[in-house]
Amino acid sequence: MAPVSEEMGAGDAASSSPARLPCLEANDIAGHEAKEKNGTWSPHGALLASAEGAGEAPLKPGAVTMGTPPKNGQFPPPPPAQEKAEEFEPPEGGWGWVVMLASMWCNGAVFGIQNSCGILFKSLVKEFGDPEDKQLMFRTAWVNSLSMGMIFFCSPIVSVFTNIYGCRTVAVVGAAVAFTGLLASSFVRSLGPLYFTYGILFGCGCSFAYQPSLVILGHYFKKRLGLVNGIVTAGSSLFTVTLPFLLTILIDSVNLYNTFRILCIFIFILFLAGFTYKPLMPSAKISEDKSKSRFPPAKKIFNFSIFKVKSYRIWALGIPAALFGYFIPYVHLLEHVKERIGENVPEETLLLCLGITSGIGRLMFGRIADYIPGAKKVYLQVISFFFIGLMSMMIPLCYTFGGLIAVCLFMGLFDGCFISIMAPIAFELVGAQLVSQAIGFLLGFMSIPMIVGPPVAGLLRDHLGTYDVAFYLAGVPPLIGGAVLCFIPWVHEKTKKPKEKASPEEGETVEKILEAKSTTVLDSKKFSKESESVI
Repeated sequence: MAPVSEEMGAGDAASSSPARLPCLEANDIAGHEAKEKNGTWSPHGALLASAEGAGEAPLKPGAVTMGTPPKNGQFPPPPPAQEKAEEFEPPEGGWGWVVMLASMWCNGAVFGIQNSCGILFKSLVKEFGDPEDKQLMFRTAWVNSLSMGMIFFCSPIVSVFTNIYGCRTVAVVGAAVAFTGLLASSFVRSLGPLYFTYGILFGCGCSFAYQPSLVILGHYFKKRLGLVNGIVTAGSSLFTVTLPFLLTILIDSVNLYNTFRILCIFIFILFLAGFTYKPLMPSAKISEDKSKSRFPPAKKIFNFSIFKVKSYRIWALGIPAALFGYFIPYVHLLEHVKERIGENVPEETLLLCLGITSGIGRLMFGRIADYIPGAKKVYLQVISFFFIGLMSMMIPLCYTFGGLIAVCLFMGLFDGCFISIMAPIAFELVGAQLVSQAIGFLLGFMSIPMIVGPPVAGLLRDHLGTYDVAFYLAGVPPLIGGAVLCFIPWVHEKTKKPKEKASPEEGETVEKILEAKSTTVLDSKKFSKESESVI
């Protein structure tokens, strides 16, 4: 028989605190059962069992129980990483393969025409050139330079519209604008209007069609994103290989204007390809409050939050710095070959070499990028810029056609490396949600050197009578830009570690909950002993 004092203490304690002691007994019994079940005592198991024994919902990892808080504090808040389980996971295939082919055609049609600008440049000089014009090369180079530059200059605006209206709508409208500009160029009979129809209108349309083709890939692929980007960007290499020969035949047989009209067929297919961009991730056009206006607030449109990422700021500075001489060989190389070696040389072979090795480089380095962790993918771009700059400087030193072929083979290989891993690096630096704006702003910054480079090279040619100095200077910016990019992996890791320390892990949160729970139990026991001693 139990002592009288214990019976009275138990009864008084029960009457004075009817809610605490039953919960305490249930917790103690449940904790004991959790201990004996496996032969060892598990704090997490005891916590789960105690919650069930007290009539509470079982505790989930990362969750906070709604029991009585301790006297000197409250339960810790849930971890900010609680929503990780709800992150979007791409299907890694399915309809994505159709999207990949459509994106491949987009890259081929857009950059195949742009990279074949050397053929068009020669035709423009012949069609609109004046032998007495001392700035002939400078004025003519603006047509192709504007077209290529506008693709990148419009990219920040394209990223905004892509976030609002989605990849499909933006790509289809862009292809329609490009079709209109290219068709209008076929009716132009002077160089001035061609700046607008081909340089601005066609270039802007290509920009709106091109960028969604990169963003949509992130909806369908993650683990294979490097490989898929390599295949997609290899489309431009495939077109760069074939289009120069086709354009030469067309210009010789049906003249320049009808050639523009035939190229409209490629852009019309691009228009149809845009309808395959079925989005899987939600876009910004659907607001949570279901407001009547489809346009989001200005702070969402002009969102510069990606510039808070220090590694991205360095990337957005280093890439444009490296590209002042990037587009010069594509525009002026064929004219340089005619002056240096002669006109009886198959100049299209150089573009063929550039296209073939660029395609190989995009497939090869795109696959290699999948095995390089995190921001260290940037080192591939550093290597590519080093070789691109070196090969640009080698062009004036080649006095034979075979030497130029060797230079173009190496330049194309590392050009493919630079292009294919641009999107994977953007995903690594800023994440999937901000990748559209990251690519948009970067391409916008790239437009300045892309527009300025070729006309400056043409100006040097007009004043010096040779392209040698232009190609020597074209090799310097890639070396400088590559040196800047070397700091990105170190900065990215340095800024990433404090964030990981700031966000508590699930295990730490569970330990805090256990500590708070045990404090509640100790307080209950202390209250019970105080009641017994008083009685």
